[in-house]
Order: sequence, then structure tokens, then C-alpha cells
Amino acid sequence: MRVAMYYNNNDVRLEEMPKPKIGSTEVLVEVHASGICGSDVMEWYRKQSAPRVLGHEITGVITEAGKDVDKFKVGDRVFVSHHVPCNTCHYCLNGRHSVCDTLRTTNYDPGGFAEYIRVPQINVELGVFRLPEGMSMETGVFVEPLACVLRGQNQLNLRPGNSVLVIGSGISGLLHIALAKAYGVERIIATDINDFRLEAAKKAGADVVLFAKEAEPERLRELNDGRLADYVILCTGAVSALKQSYQSCERGGSVLLFAPTEPGVEVPTEFFEIWKEGLTINTSYAGSPADIQASIDLLAAGRIVVDDMITHTLPLAETQRGFQLVAQAQDSIKVIIDPRK
Repeated sequence: MRVAMYYNNNDVRLEEMPKPKIGSTEVLVEVHASGICGSDVMEWYRKQSAPRVLGHEITGVITEAGKDVDKFKVGDRVFVSHHVPCNTCHYCLNGRHSVCDTLRTTNYDPGGFAEYIRVPQINVELGVFRLPEGMSMETGVFVEPLACVLRGQNQLNLRPGNSVLVIGSGISGLLHIALAKAYGVERIIATDINDFRLEAAKKAGADVVLFAKEAEPERLRELNDGRLADYVILCTGAVSALKQSYQSCERGGSVLLFAPTEPGVEVPTEFFEIWKEGLTINTSYAGSPADIQASIDLLAAGRIVVDDMITHTLPLAETQRGFQLVAQAQDSIKVIIDPRK
């Protein structure tokens, strides 16, 4: 079968691999759509394990099912989660599924930028979800990123009458905007350094969009009845944006650090100001099976509309172009690969 083998953001090669063979408790899925995630183009993160087949936002059709698989059958249209928690460890039992050791070590074979993937038993049991009738494969690609966003916002406990500042309007930022809108947040302000993405933020539901350098505390107060943002959601790993997130949060508010910096980066912080203003700092990574199901339900009900966020659908042979589009972050939002083409 054909795969897109990742070496770096500017070197993703179309190669051949044996089609995976499944065991009695596994399934084989023909991949119909595979989204390129912002984390896929973090070279500091990905190059250490290259060459490899990436891709973890996939939908497809089950083409083979092992004899001991009874939950699914050939022909089922599915979303498949690459990381799954054990649901039995200390972390899972305390609702912290995303730091479960099992979640951090599970995956499917070889990766979503391939014609087929083999889904191991634990993923079959805990990470395969049927797509609702009428949901397109392309919409299903958003299940995983939306589940991550949902988990983050659930930590914030957003209230309808409050205000939200989203720093960074890439795909994660847009999904945060759309979800906050669905939750009934009164005022959503979005920032970015790119006109194209600011326009996308408007379409996603932002009430006000600003270039990042314009989002000074004084300007935020002008736009928000004299207050800073009740909630700040950071969707970029830029150190300057991290410092801005603390400075943009109203007394008693919460900051969600959704995007990471590179490992080893130290950020000077005025802890006294955070303490004095009563800020709560949250972090969020991944999503649990419950978050994934909730994400599917939101998309199926039309409460989150993602069609306008898809800017490119490319064949497998153009995966390198897709990586460059996402890495450059200019005139693209969601780039999807169709391995059947």
C-alpha cells in the first residue's frame, strides 16, 4: 500500500509499505480522510521519531474484522482514535485520562497518512466510534481536534455571560471560538497575526478580531466594558503570547494553556501578579473517550459547523504540499489528505 513517510516538514515522501495484517481481535480500516494537525508540523516534536507515517485525525471504512471482533463489522464507517486510555489506572479513575500511561503509548499502525491502518485490540475496544448517518468523512476528521478543545473548555467551566479571548486563530483557535459560541459566551475576542485567519475567526463566531499586537490590555478594556477577558485561551506556543495571556486575564479569571512551547523553554513570569489577581492557570492535552463521543454529538447536531474551515483536500501524493501549507500558516486552515486518491 502507499503511505506518506515523514522525514521533516519539507520532506514527506510517497512510499510503499506492506498492507497491515490483522489479528483476531483487530480491524483493518481503509482511510478515507486524514487531517494534518498543527502538532504534525512541530518539527522539534516529530523529527526525533522520523522517518514515520504520521496522521491521527482519521475516518474510514472497516474492510476487515478479526473473528473475535463483535462490536464492529465490515462496512462500518468509523472514526478511529490513535491514543486510548486504560480507564482503570489512578489517573483515569480521577478523570485525568490524558496523562494515562496507556494513552501515551497506544497508536494504530502505521499512521493516518496511509491507505490502510491496522487497529489494535485496545483501540478497537476503546477508540473506534461509528460515524452518524449523514456525517461526511471530512467532518469526521474534526472529531479528534474538537474533543481536545472540548476537554480544555470543560476545565474552564465557561459561563454564558462572560468574555473569552482566544490568542491564535489557527484550527484549534477556531474550534475554541465555535465551541465557546455554542456554549453561549457573550463576547468572544480573537487574535492572530494573519488576515486570512482573522477572517476565519469572524466566520467561526468571534465578535471582535484583532491583530495580536493590537490586543493590549487597554484595547481589551475598551472592547469589553472596562474589563479584561474572563477567560483567555492560548492557542500558540509563542513565548510573547504566553506572557500576553496572563496580562489579558481579568481578576479572578482563568487562562487555558492549550498550545505548548518547545521543551526546555523557560518563561519569566510575575507570579506575584498571578497570585494577586487570583488567576487560575489550566493546561490541557488530548481528549478522553467521553470527549470524543461528545464531539461526535456536537458535530452531528450541527452545533459546531466546520465545513468552512476545510481549505484544502489533497491526494496522498501531495501530502508534502499539505505539510508545507500547515507549517507556513498563511492561506490554509484545515488541510485534509484523501489516501484513496
